[in-house]
Amino acid sequence: MMDPPAKIRTVGLSAWYGRRQALYDVSVDIPDGKVTAIVGPSGCGKSTFLRCLNRLHEEVPRTRTSGQVLLDGQDLTLQDPVTVRFRVGMVFQKPTPFPHTSIYDNVAAGLRLMGVHRRSELDEGVVRALQLAGLWEEVEDKVDAPGDSLSGGQQQRLCIARALAVRPEVLLMDEPCSALDPIATNKIETLIQSLKGRFTVVIVTHNLFQAQRISDSTAFFYLGKLVEIDATSRIFSTPREKLTENYVTGRFG
Repeated sequence: MMDPPAKIRTVGLSAWYGRRQALYDVSVDIPDGKVTAIVGPSGCGKSTFLRCLNRLHEEVPRTRTSGQVLLDGQDLTLQDPVTVRFRVGMVFQKPTPFPHTSIYDNVAAGLRLMGVHRRSELDEGVVRALQLAGLWEEVEDKVDAPGDSLSGGQQQRLCIARALAVRPEVLLMDEPCSALDPIATNKIETLIQSLKGRFTVVIVTHNLFQAQRISDSTAFFYLGKLVEIDATSRIFSTPREKLTENYVTGRFG
């Protein structure tokens, strides 16, 4: 069976915070329509790598990058950053619904930025996104309630719905379950599995068991370098690199 084509490809990607280098010459293919987990110890460059994929890294003062990030072969550094972030959505570690803003308006925000203002089109987009995020049945009778009135797990699914509303091609997730209880975590993991095939998902996780449960491929980072990427089953059973084996078996981390 042939491997799926790369949706995102990085070529010699390096990143800095001031003089401190956080990523070193990372070249990797992220397969289309699959879930790719990024693992590694704290400070290894996982989140920096993720933020480089939709140009959020450059929003931090005194940062810079070199190398390329290609989406379907197109260099994202040559595109408008807002356009890039419509195509490559992001969900953060802590749920970030817009404060004092209704569930409906949280989800509709990106649609309005895209120029959608007709109420029927907004309604359709909001309902679709909430359904994709597995939240519609829980909020359909209270979409005018504040988004931050929801539980933590519901808020995170609201943020996922907000990202999905603009129909991105890629969804980036930076430890989306780290602030959630096991029940809410299970719902997010089930959601991620349901999105596979329709979206390319890249998730940073500190939880190796989570990576094994939900991802098709896993990339292991250490000290800002990509050590290896392979099918998740192989990374956790027969990795090529001794450093990977020591990490996934709990010898350090």
